[in-house]
Amino acid sequence: MPLIELRNVSKAFGRLVVLDDLSLSIEAGHSVVIIGASGTGKSVLLKHIVGLLRPDSGEVYFDDHRIDTLRESQLMDVRQRFGFLFQMGALFDSNTVGENIAFPLIEHTHKSPDEVKQLVAEKLAMVGLPGIESKMPAQLSGGQRKRVALARAIALGPEVILYDEPTTGLDPVRSDVINQLILKLQKELKVTSITVTHDMASAFKIADRIVMLHEGTIKFDGTPAEIQASADPIVKQFVSGEAGEAELAGLRA
Repeated sequence: MPLIELRNVSKAFGRLVVLDDLSLSIEAGHSVVIIGASGTGKSVLLKHIVGLLRPDSGEVYFDDHRIDTLRESQLMDVRQRFGFLFQMGALFDSNTVGENIAFPLIEHTHKSPDEVKQLVAEKLAMVGLPGIESKMPAQLSGGQRKRVALARAIALGPEVILYDEPTTGLDPVRSDVINQLILKLQKELKVTSITVTHDMASAFKIADRIVMLHEGTIKFDGTPAEIQASADPIVKQFVSGEAGEAELAGLRA
């Protein structure tokens, strides 16, 4: 059985159809990257997987249980099995690094202060930032803030980590640090990774499987090698990052 499954999911905001009868299955332990142009529903798809949005039609399953019909109180238990790395990190600026990482442990467990302190130290070491518990987010670089946010995302020992544009705003070297961390956590924690990104270098590095969304549906679903060999013009254009005639039409003299 797949760990995550969307069956014939549709979602619209007013007249804008974002997901159109979309079906997707994700096996446990895999690293799946979701790509596609802006506005094609990548982040909306992530929000359906974790129950932050409910489909207009269709069904969403996690671990063989339907979740799109659950009450909000029931969804809280499901969401604790997920870690979420937001695009900009979403750290609490007025809290220290240690307090940021401790937050989900204090909110959702009954661990003692000493246990929380130990777990915070372990998670920081895991992302390569040991001993910075007392620092404030403003004292960190962009890449370090992403890594602290990732330490918070894994604090509860999730089965699935959702990454929303994890390399946005980072230079190529810091982006590769994040890529290496995603691979490290995949291997060491045996998690399922689902990453939304526009960064094709990152996609090729971390993905077992790449899914491309286009106009609310799945345009491509396969391995990194298969997408690079695709003859589909829409897929080829996105992978190469080259603007076509339609995009350049307004620039013609």
